[in-house]
Amino acid sequence: MSRAAPKLELRGLGKRFGELEVLRDLSLEARSGEFLAILGPSGSGKSTAFSILTGGTKASSGEVLLDGHADGMPTGTFAYMPQSDALLPWRRVLDNATLGLEVRGMPRRAARERVRPLLPTFGLDGFEDAYPFQLSGGMRQRAALLRTVVQESEVLLLDEPFGALDALTRAEMQRWLASVWAHFRWTVLLVTHDVREAVFLADRVYVLSPRPGTVVAEVTVPLSRPRSLTDPLLAQLESELLGRLLTPGSPETPARPG
Repeated sequence: MSRAAPKLELRGLGKRFGELEVLRDLSLEARSGEFLAILGPSGSGKSTAFSILTGGTKASSGEVLLDGHADGMPTGTFAYMPQSDALLPWRRVLDNATLGLEVRGMPRRAARERVRPLLPTFGLDGFEDAYPFQLSGGMRQRAALLRTVVQESEVLLLDEPFGALDALTRAEMQRWLASVWAHFRWTVLLVTHDVREAVFLADRVYVLSPRPGTVVAEVTVPLSRPRSLTDPLLAQLESELLGRLLTPGSPETPARPG
């Protein structure tokens, strides 16, 4: 069976800020409906790569292709969710969730009509009139993710979305995200420092080197879904990837057969 054409490709991306080289020849690809994790040490350029995709900064070299084309990304191609939920404290949950749509020019009433049917899926049914301070950390992150995905962008960029949560809430959110992704099958790029999170959520994991960041390993996660955080095979793969991160000069971690 032939491999599906990539939805998104990063080819040889490089980025310098003056004398500081942050990315060097970064190349990766994501197929439609695939969940990718980008794993690397602090300062390896993971968030810089996202900034290039969203137009926050320009690459010094290389190119980004969407469906094989590199002639500019249409507005709304990427929906970005940072580590902070960034909910506006004066807007209720419903109107926080519609914010991205309103920024793109959709009338508030139409935006609310798009958001309301998704509230139960995101565990927010009955909380649409609550303010952010009235929500738990996990609920705030679900509201932020709803705001992100309701924009119906082609690719979701999740930048350490659960990094500020406590360990128990983080595990709960990882399981929840895995379940809603299985339903919607978004194309996702997840940046994380958490090896277990990467293995639990992703179809494939790209491991980056210390700065300047480049791909040093591409690992296919052979675990079937739904997954368990207590699966011994998950722990084994986590250990292997952690060893790869701690010894960046070692031979490339092989992809496991899927």
